Amino acid sequence: MINSPPFLFLNKDKKKTMKQSMLLCCKLYISESRNKDALDSIERAAKLDPETVIVNKFEDRAYNRVRYTLVSYIAHDATGCPIYSPLQQTVLAMAEAAYATINLELHSGAHPRLGVVDDIVFHPLARASLDEAAWLAKTVAAEIGNRFQVPVFLYAAAHSSGKALDTIRRELGYYRPNLMGNQWAGWAQPEVLPEKPDEGPNLVSRARGIAMIGARPWVATYNVPIMSTDVSATRRIAQMVSARGGGLPAVQTLGLVHGEDSTEIACMLLEPNRIGAERVQSRVEMLAAQEGLDVEKGYFTDFSPEMIAERYMKLISSDVN
Repeated sequence: MINSPPFLFLNKDKKKTMKQSMLLCCKLYISESRNKDALDSIERAAKLDPETVIVNKFEDRAYNRVRYTLVSYIAHDATGCPIYSPLQQTVLAMAEAAYATINLELHSGAHPRLGVVDDIVFHPLARASLDEAAWLAKTVAAEIGNRFQVPVFLYAAAHSSGKALDTIRRELGYYRPNLMGNQWAGWAQPEVLPEKPDEGPNLVSRARGIAMIGARPWVATYNVPIMSTDVSATRRIAQMVSARGGGLPAVQTLGLVHGEDSTEIACMLLEPNRIGAERVQSRVEMLAAQEGLDVEKGYFTDFSPEMIAERYMKLISSDVN
């Protein structure tokens, strides 16, 4: 743990410039949205350091899943190497609170997951680089693996060969529901992992599961509601929309049950400036019409990177002026 962060020794102008330009965003996905006490504990931990800001929170009770969008700056040594970000200790504090209040064996929801702290991804904002995001991802991964004895798999820019998140998830059985054909409950995988994790033990705690931690350029998340309970039809549409199924490039999809009277196609747009939500929406509507299904207008689950940076600046402006 760093006792004397290097930013303490910067003059006021340099500190202000760093906070405005060298920013990292962390999206922290936790497998819980129905337990208010657990969420309150996690959010209290997030507020221990005022230099990390929660700019957004997205929770879904059907999925029993929450995502926190956090932003802070990154500091460098005299040679330009990254050495500190307030995000590091904030994410670790939130993970500690999550592990203390959530038991994966008692968890169920309509969204796949493999851990209490299911996914942590770092994105560069403003003038920060992907290498800096990858450095922080690997630093956090080592601490989560060692401190909490949770197996951690690195992905994308944080992985030595850039291994994709969906590839790792597929190897570990992430996409296979184990309850009623459309729900995920408890820990249903072997306790001894088939693949060696990048950090932490090979043996899984059934109460904590495993964590995925990565770094990559901005990814947009866009969900399209399908007004039908026919999850098989929704999965067919999702498959045909995805790059893997021969659909739109750089688009990943899941067809999921969402509540009692609808389903949903959850989409990850890996290159949102090239293949955006409009094309996804149009393709879903066309394919749903062929199935005789109605589609609602989709929605983003987070703000744009520009809006996230703007919100961060507004929230910390009183501290840096």
